[in-house]
Amino acid sequence: MEIVVMAQNLGRGGWQTSAGEPRDRWPQIAASIQQIGPDLLFLQEAEGWAANGHARLIRAEQDLGMDGHLAPSGSGLGPATLYRRSVLGRRLYQNHDYADETHHGFEVLGWDVGLPALLAAGSVHLTPYSVRRAEDEVAFIGSRVLRPGGGYAILGGDFNYPPLGGPEPRYEAMRPYNGGKRLLLTDPADPAPPAPDRSVAWRIARHGFVDVAWHLYQQTGDETLLQRTGTDDRIDWILVSSALVPCIVDYGVVRGGSDHAGIWARLDLDRAAVDNVWEYR
Repeated sequence: MEIVVMAQNLGRGGWQTSAGEPRDRWPQIAASIQQIGPDLLFLQEAEGWAANGHARLIRAEQDLGMDGHLAPSGSGLGPATLYRRSVLGRRLYQNHDYADETHHGFEVLGWDVGLPALLAAGSVHLTPYSVRRAEDEVAFIGSRVLRPGGGYAILGGDFNYPPLGGPEPRYEAMRPYNGGKRLLLTDPADPAPPAPDRSVAWRIARHGFVDVAWHLYQQTGDETLLQRTGTDDRIDWILVSSALVPCIVDYGVVRGGSDHAGIWARLDLDRAAVDNVWEYR
């Protein structure tokens, strides 16, 4: 059974600009999503999607032929997860306990897709304000998404920080507020060149998650897999737990309607490891 997973930061809900001016960008974003046709879709910055009876979420469900859920969000720019019921079936698990441990919120959904345990997934948007707080958030997320048990989990979204590896960030395009959190701290008087702080990527890797793009790059040497998804770095990732690494088939990038590129991965779940199923406790 193959599924396509996609992550897309909407950029202020897809209905306004960064300056807050009304502008409906959803048709462009929806077109790029439809081009990929995901079975599991992670969205970030779903600002205003709960208003007016969840009108924007319902619009997205109708346009994409998917079911959707909004995570509780203290910031108002929370993540959303949409899934194709005809492929994954009805959700059998939903948990957003302690979502306020994260700046933007977090929720886990789970499905029975024929694996020895539920397939769990969550849309990620880490705090943009502190690498240390983001480390705490990603550690929390890496634990919560494994809670359904068995170790079959997918994460995707805007992680906001440098990835495990790849091309250097575009330092000349990096705003000071991004440089202040994405780069290693050094003495400002030190003439040493800047370097990315990869601690967030290292932390989630310690939880047993593998960056799909980086994994395929290491196998193929194809540098297009590592193209930047934000202005200055590859800050949007799709991650799979170790039991799903054999499932990785393909990965790509699509652009349209947002300041973040969309990313997608194809997974063949028939290849999943089944020899180390464990219970979360």
